[in-house]
Amino acid sequence: MQTFSVKAFGTEAPETDLEQMIIDRREVTAKDVEIDILFCGVCHSDLHTARNEWHGTIYPNVPGHEIVGRITKVGDSVNKFKIGDLAAVGCMVDSCRECEQCKHGSEQYCENGNIQTYNGHDVHLNKQTFGGYSERIVVDEDFVLRVPENLDLAATAPLLCAGVTTWSPLKHWKIGSGHKVGIVGIGGLGHMGVKLAKAMGAHVVVITTSPSKVEDAKRLGADEVILSTDKEQMRANYNTLHFILDCVSAQHDVNAYLRLLKVDGTLALVGAPEHPLPIAAFSLIPARKNFAGSTIGSIKETQEMLDFCGEHNITADIELINIQDINTAYERLLKGDVKYRFVIDMTSLKN
Repeated sequence: MQTFSVKAFGTEAPETDLEQMIIDRREVTAKDVEIDILFCGVCHSDLHTARNEWHGTIYPNVPGHEIVGRITKVGDSVNKFKIGDLAAVGCMVDSCRECEQCKHGSEQYCENGNIQTYNGHDVHLNKQTFGGYSERIVVDEDFVLRVPENLDLAATAPLLCAGVTTWSPLKHWKIGSGHKVGIVGIGGLGHMGVKLAKAMGAHVVVITTSPSKVEDAKRLGADEVILSTDKEQMRANYNTLHFILDCVSAQHDVNAYLRLLKVDGTLALVGAPEHPLPIAAFSLIPARKNFAGSTIGSIKETQEMLDFCGEHNITADIELINIQDINTAYERLLKGDVKYRFVIDMTSLKN
């Protein structure tokens, strides 16, 4: 298969900084589109993978799965896109398309493992996939999304992961008017959860450990804020929430939040703590409560989320950076020093 070379930023080993490198992309096949990458969000998953914290990283590694750009080339059989269209790519670039989940339109739960945008297996080149910290990317049109023209492109990039990761469980549990929804943690995921749940019509309650985030939570759309470090505030809100979206990736006491749920309430975990979270049996049994998990959304869900954001003018709160500042951004990300998502201006790599 013919390939072409592009500039990228990646790492050769878990303990080394990201730096500029050259990678190969395949030339478009019949159903492929080539995208000139304009912006790429920085997800905590990028850092985890680059540093092999989840194990299994293939090096060299080029992260990035919150990609927004413009189509520069299309294959002969492409019918969904044309040259010049705005386009986006999220966490997946393919799946087996044959298993039960794929046939039901749930590629994120592909029983054979979907092909991740980076650190996956590129079946065309028989090597690892490389992500959006690069000049261009080539993707099958079935895994490419349309971007609403009215949205700020840089602030749209995080919707491809943080947006759909919070949208999918909110839609699955049919959140809307009449629901009182708790959002635990106001970071890259949590701030999108607040915006989406509010736009869906829910009464949104932010639960945070940080007094400094109270006013910002309200700015984002929260109707109420609970300080989880205040035992009286927590006790006063026992049995009041229909649903909780837990966006915290650090170790935390889930049982404290389960007490806030009504009978038949659900806590859905979308954060990914490194170690197991202990769950007390009596946090669930007495009120038939549910402790669940959720990952990213399907391609269909992702497009629905983008369209919804276009209708409601929802984007992420971002800090725009140059690619040359990515290692500093990673260190700041570890400290929680960003409100609320770094996004790379990819012209800094092209120049």
